[in-house]
Amino acid sequence: MQPYYHAAGYRGCEASFVNMYLWGRGYGEIAQVGDYLVQFIKYNGIKYYAYPAGKGDLRYVIDQLIEDAAYYNHPMRMLCVDCNRRQELDALYPGQFRFTENRNAFDYLYDINRLADLGGKKLQSKRNHCNRFEQNHPDWTVEPITAETLPLCRAMAEDWYAQYDGETSDEHDFRIEKIALGRAFDDYDALGLEGLLLRAEGQVMAFTMGHHIQTDTFDVNFEKAYAHIQGAYPIINREFARYIRSKYPEVVYLNREDDMGLPGLRKAKESYHPDLLLCKGFAELEATL
Repeated sequence: MQPYYHAAGYRGCEASFVNMYLWGRGYGEIAQVGDYLVQFIKYNGIKYYAYPAGKGDLRYVIDQLIEDAAYYNHPMRMLCVDCNRRQELDALYPGQFRFTENRNAFDYLYDINRLADLGGKKLQSKRNHCNRFEQNHPDWTVEPITAETLPLCRAMAEDWYAQYDGETSDEHDFRIEKIALGRAFDDYDALGLEGLLLRAEGQVMAFTMGHHIQTDTFDVNFEKAYAHIQGAYPIINREFARYIRSKYPEVVYLNREDDMGLPGLRKAKESYHPDLLLCKGFAELEATL
């Protein structure tokens, strides 16, 4: 599957076999049409096609999806339609699709150098938090997550959920996330995930993990830290950016995924001032071709 996503050049977090596997049935049925990968997805109880991923005759593929929708007598709707895809679709089918943005699904992409260095006035508060953590925990260390240390991260995650579960207005997201994170722990090496854990005072205070989605883009799948420990989140964020930058010089962006419409998560992601807010939305066919 991944070659189709690479060919499309799309940086969205959903363009990934890893995320398909971790988040399970939400990605629906998958098929190959021409040189494209197509998906049939049920999202919030509504049937959609994911925008085709690949390279070649896109018109042919979308025509096939339109025929499929007509055969099953449901509207032709697509999701994962970013600004570039919207322009592409409008050029192929002028005025025949209605577009709607889905702000809750926008991905936050950051220049990896900014997250690694935390330079400039906008990130002064992040530097201050990191400095405070380093002062309060002079024995702190970070290390790559390995098979030997995965159980430590799993235990920390269980403790984290015990402490913080229920603090969000959407508990369903936590339940789904727990399942996805459990799969990540179970198949960490097989999925090609990479991560760091943060230790201080003999305990794991934070961990994070992710994977490549494009040559120049690394997706951050999970990040957990104890919120009551000042600077734990900024430190693991900064150190992971430094780790990925050192290991993969070709990476330009860290995709820290969407905010799911949760106010606290949106505030946290906006506080790092994203370099690219990857717009996403829906496209629905209005006219008969």
